[in-house]
Amino acid sequence: MKKYVLALDLQHDPTLIAEYEAYHRNIWPEIQASIRDAGIDRMEIYRFANRLFMLMEVEENFSFERKATMDAANPKVQEWEALMWKYQQALPGAKPGEKWVLMDKIFEL
Repeated sequence: MKKYVLALDLQHDPTLIAEYEAYHRNIWPEIQASIRDAGIDRMEIYRFANRLFMLMEVEENFSFERKATMDAANPKVQEWEALMWKYQQALPGAKPGEKWVLMDKIFEL
């Protein structure tokens, strides 16, 4: 099984961070379905201050390009992403409009 780790920052606002976490305790069923349909078997998000880390375990045929195409065609995913952008901010060095940034693995034990 493949693993990916991504990072993203939240706005520096405790109220917004609390709202973001509340949404993720009760994600919309359509969002959960879209994640699974894309070939993601497991997804976890961790937070330190306003920095987020996402761990994804995916099926062998998973691709970010396919997921992006699926997401672009799904109005509920687009609604969710627009809502989440209220709470999120790009990492320093991210491309314009880029949210989650893929991290490079530099060590494994």
